[in-house]
Amino acid sequence: MSEALKRTPLYEEHLALGARMVPFAGWEMPVQYAGIIEEHRAVRSSAGVFDVCHMAEFRIFGFGAFDFLQGLLTNDLHRITELGHAQYTLMLDDDGHIIDDLIVYHTGDLEYMIIANAGNHEADWAWITAHAPADLEIVDESDRTALIALQGPEAIRIVTELAGDGWEAPTRFAIGEAVLDTVPVLVARTGYTGEDGVEIVCGAANAARLWRAILSFPEVTPAGLGARDTLRLEMGYPLYGNDMDRTIDPISAGLGWVVPKAKTGYIGADAVASVREAGPATKLVGLTVPGAIPRPGMSVLHEGVVVGKVASGTFSPTLETGIATAYVPVALAAPGTPFEIEIRKKTVSAVVVKPPFVSSTSLSA
Repeated sequence: MSEALKRTPLYEEHLALGARMVPFAGWEMPVQYAGIIEEHRAVRSSAGVFDVCHMAEFRIFGFGAFDFLQGLLTNDLHRITELGHAQYTLMLDDDGHIIDDLIVYHTGDLEYMIIANAGNHEADWAWITAHAPADLEIVDESDRTALIALQGPEAIRIVTELAGDGWEAPTRFAIGEAVLDTVPVLVARTGYTGEDGVEIVCGAANAARLWRAILSFPEVTPAGLGARDTLRLEMGYPLYGNDMDRTIDPISAGLGWVVPKAKTGYIGADAVASVREAGPATKLVGLTVPGAIPRPGMSVLHEGVVVGKVASGTFSPTLETGIATAYVPVALAAPGTPFEIEIRKKTVSAVVVKPPFVSSTSLSA
């Protein structure tokens, strides 16, 4: 018998809004409300709000927190020594393969908060606690924490209005405190859409109140997993389980930028250095697919020979064409390289492009 799906604190809110619910990473989540394309375009043009309460939140506290995380994660925590700063990073196994991609926030003098993917919650927790020294306090706060993302060109104005006089939004990739409609929260200027916006951390008991307060602004559209996926893929943002997993190293995944060459001593460092020196065999590339919609797992061919599989694929509402990512041999990874994708026993043309697929957003303005 399959395990029952979990529900976020906003489950009833989604039903009231007419959302279509689907299983995702062990949770019952909204895939869409009015429609994926409409929700996608609302985020690109105004603002959309997402339930991301299924994500995992871990807090690490103690005198050895910095040294522990510096040895656990690939990115250099010296870059976020200032309180409130955050960074995107990876956690690797001993073979240099990706356990998860994370955001780590410097939330106190001796404290860090990690936000991790829902599907990796248990694996991440097991890995972190297995490697942690006994004198560190490590707490899984996921069950009592809610996370709501407000994204789009109007997002910062809206959250600032909710916060009231005297509050200023944190800078990009920073986190700060606020009170939104009487709810105490942490507001992080991060997101997964390519638009400016925030991810708001609050107590699970306050999630519904905050959700309703955000939706009281007529320019805010509720958005589901479908729009979240099309938005992130237009930016070339990787999705764990599609674009990376425990068989993939950061260099092949194009994530060498969060694995500084000068940093050593973290778990998986020697394996990453070996791949860097030898060069990866395959590379994750972006593909435009005019006139068709590629899906994960579809075969990618070059001159009639299968050379890879689609990792992520969708229809881009902004470009109005198919877009995808795929691992292909390094020799074929240059922009402009032609491929074919097998869709329903037919082949359609594709060409390598360098992500992001969409470059003009509120973050690029």
